[in-house]
Amino acid sequence: MHSKKEEKENLKKVAASKLNQGMEGEELAVGCFLSIKTTLGDEFEGQIITFDRLSNILVLQEKSGPRRNIRLLKANYIKEFSLLRQDEDPLDVKKCFLDLISLQAREDSALRQAEADSERFGVGVTSEAQNLFDALCKTLPVRWDKTVIVVMNEVRVSSPYLPDSVSGGTPAANERVKKVVRHSKASGISFFW
Repeated sequence: MHSKKEEKENLKKVAASKLNQGMEGEELAVGCFLSIKTTLGDEFEGQIITFDRLSNILVLQEKSGPRRNIRLLKANYIKEFSLLRQDEDPLDVKKCFLDLISLQAREDSALRQAEADSERFGVGVTSEAQNLFDALCKTLPVRWDKTVIVVMNEVRVSSPYLPDSVSGGTPAANERVKKVVRHSKASGISFFW
């Protein structure tokens, strides 16, 4: 009869052998909890989900609070590891739960953010015009109207994006935008081609 310590050592040896042989015997390794040190100095714990022999990539699940992170790790980057315990298959469909409402909300949020980000890029404008837009949007609400920069929905900056190209808005708003344009020009950014 083997003690718990002997069983753990045997399991550790078998797992080490499997990792060193390219994880042939993946069925044993799936579900194992490992403590891993990489050749890059990272240390973490994770449960083996699967191993891809062709790419030599180990797929691990790390638990961090209520969320789970998936880490893909080339097996040859493992400096050392220790087997913490063997557990059930982490992908058991009877125990898996996907919160589709939450996933849909995250997708919608990501799409809205991507659309908002894309509106910040001028189409058919020079990099200098884009740099001015970026400088203005740090402190003021800005949007593009084709190749014209619209600031605070009232002040317009047209090509060639110089202080004289600023028009519209209240005198105070107009002067504030001109000040940013002058400052951007003075800091070495050229707004004309």
